[in-house]
Amino acid sequence: MLQTISRFSHRRWWTNASALLFGTILLAAPRAAVAQNLKTHEEAARILVIERLAVTDGAVSGEVYNRSTHLVRDVQLFIRHTWLWDDEMKPGKDDPGTSNYYTLPKQIPAGGRMPFSFTPAPALAKISGGRYETSVAIAGFTEVIPQTK
Repeated sequence: MLQTISRFSHRRWWTNASALLFGTILLAAPRAAVAQNLKTHEEAARILVIERLAVTDGAVSGEVYNRSTHLVRDVQLFIRHTWLWDDEMKPGKDDPGTSNYYTLPKQIPAGGRMPFSFTPAPALAKISGGRYETSVAIAGFTEVIPQTK
């Protein structure tokens, strides 16, 4: 009986010591510096601009222009097809409006341009009683700013 208690106490001591050592290592380890700044719509508009926007049967195409002096990547567009009823006082039961996020497949260098095209799948519903109004906005991006020493 005495031997069992001794093994149990030794095991508990070892577990506590291991947890303390592991915690100390985690606290002392250097952390990776990950800076992240959120920009207002106005600040983002000074960096990226959508130009030459065209909409044909729900398909959207255009060009994103990078005004900044830095590379941008992971540019995400928010494409919204808003349904506007002909008679807003008596709208239909189903609103066929839809929205999508589309991420550009490549980076855009400083001062560069990236063409894009997006076709919704499934295609927009062709119904009577209204029309679609399509808008495209920059939803997000990453501006790559080199570190200075």
